[in-house]
Amino acid sequence: MRLTVRHTTRFQYAMAPSYGLLQVRMVPQTHPTQKVLDWELALSGAKRQAMFTDQHGNLVDLIEVLPDADGVELEVSGTVESLSNDGVFGRHTLAMPLWFYLRPTPLTRPSAALADLAETIAAEPDNMLANLHTLSERIRDAVDYVPGATAVTTSAADAMAKGQGVCQDHTHIFLSVARQLGRPARYVGGYLLMDDAVDQDASHAWAEVHIDGLGWVGFDVSNGISPDQRYVRVAQGLDYADVAPTRGITKGAQQENLIVSIQVQQ
Repeated sequence: MRLTVRHTTRFQYAMAPSYGLLQVRMVPQTHPTQKVLDWELALSGAKRQAMFTDQHGNLVDLIEVLPDADGVELEVSGTVESLSNDGVFGRHTLAMPLWFYLRPTPLTRPSAALADLAETIAAEPDNMLANLHTLSERIRDAVDYVPGATAVTTSAADAMAKGQGVCQDHTHIFLSVARQLGRPARYVGGYLLMDDAVDQDASHAWAEVHIDGLGWVGFDVSNGISPDQRYVRVAQGLDYADVAPTRGITKGAQQENLIVSIQVQQ
């Protein structure tokens, strides 16, 4: 399946910053589940300083905000040929060791409720793949999908306690429990082709767990499925902080306003 993506991010400032530097993770790569046919990053009010690959294998553009710019616009657009592999991404090829993906983070740190959930999964019959699908179902039952109910800084523990969240929260909860079960797990960010909408307000998130004999296997908790041809992966890491499309600092800016527009279509 060929998917086209257009993702625009605008930063508007009431007063132009005296300095700004952004890390941008918005460029996908060819992987076992996809082939990037073309992709372009266009900038307004900023310029590219460098590109590098981070510790998780993600392509990162280092972007400098131009002096006196009252706004910055980043637009990525391109075409990806996606492949279906029943949710299996495959073997681990990064220099970062698997045990690194057992680490808790501020966004995935266990709580009493998350530990209880891990215990219920550990009590299931010894079938890791089936148990992880059960975990996905129980998270979806416990945490309703409610756009706007949480923020990018909301932790798995807080979302679990609130009983509401979005795909990011479902993924963080899944990662927290999977790691408590002793399985390396990572956060994946990218895009999803929806059945009923081309225009979207945000990118998508899902989890991957490393299972012996299969390698990395994906779980989209919010939709109750494993990733298929409708998915485009862009970045991966321990949690959202590692895969955020844009992260950075500005000095002197006032009333920063962020506007995001995403289109995904076949």
